[in-house]
Amino acid sequence: MLEHGGRLRLAAQRYGIALEQWLDLSTGINPTSWFGVDVPGSAWARLPQDDDGLLTAARSYFGVPHVLPVAGSQAAIMHLPRLRARGTVGVLAPSYAEHALRWREAGHQVTPLALPECAAAADSLDVLVLVNPNNPTGERIARARLLEWHARLAARGGWLIVDEAFADADSSDSVASCRERAGLIVLRSLGKFFGLAGARVGFVLAPQGLRDALAQRLGPWTIAGPARFIAQHALADRPWHSAMRAQLHAQSARLAALLRGSGIPPAGGCSLFQWAPTPAAAAMHEALARAGILTRLFDTPSGLRFGLPGHDAQWARLEHALAACHGLRS
Repeated sequence: MLEHGGRLRLAAQRYGIALEQWLDLSTGINPTSWFGVDVPGSAWARLPQDDDGLLTAARSYFGVPHVLPVAGSQAAIMHLPRLRARGTVGVLAPSYAEHALRWREAGHQVTPLALPECAAAADSLDVLVLVNPNNPTGERIARARLLEWHARLAARGGWLIVDEAFADADSSDSVASCRERAGLIVLRSLGKFFGLAGARVGFVLAPQGLRDALAQRLGPWTIAGPARFIAQHALADRPWHSAMRAQLHAQSARLAALLRGSGIPPAGGCSLFQWAPTPAAAAMHEALARAGILTRLFDTPSGLRFGLPGHDAQWARLEHALAACHGLRS
């Protein structure tokens, strides 16, 4: 199992700080989750049904005629490598490490690629896997470039997989709305923008044959009824979407300014996190953890990813803790 953010219980045990006293900035999850509906008892008492309205809401939200709901995009990440004969796979690096792990586990030859290397690699790979915006660096790939790479891959029977877990706050570079194109696979999730990571709801946008093969592999009832009910209403809440996009954009700019003022200027980010590469990442991560603030530490390259605080007291707490780390940056 790879290390992921959000392991608060482990941190509480390690540092002797009670769970409720932590400020968790390690996940990139929206601290203002969507909570706009009460789940009816029938959602708990019945088996999930495909005609419950979730598919209609998802099609409208993504602007596509067909979509496959899955138990978080992680479910697709784990099973997609098994739907293709072993081949050569390029994965953007650094990036969400589960992609490379699962393709490698399935017997594929995996090559980590820096973003400038992806264009040339599209002419030789069987599969190219990208995260856009990238996690943790926040790098963005323009929609036109993605479609160009896809066309070159698809001409040889290849796949382009674009993980858009952080795209909901700004979908200007998203390829989710592209009509079904052979070899184009887009992954989306309600975990980040909607702040509903615990619901485990994601979506695969791909050609019908691939959706059918993945659905067959996953089996029935992949998403619990209550989660489907919540997801349906969250996707349909257009006023909340608009207000939250503006709020997250402002909060991300505030976080970037705070980090710059604290002497660790971010090198990238998106509306849900900021990426701050620094040789002192490990020491800063430790110091912040001892103050009850959990960040996401990366070793290669050395850096910290900061999610968004949720309210003013948390912002003040982060600012104070960063000031206390001043000597570690020199």
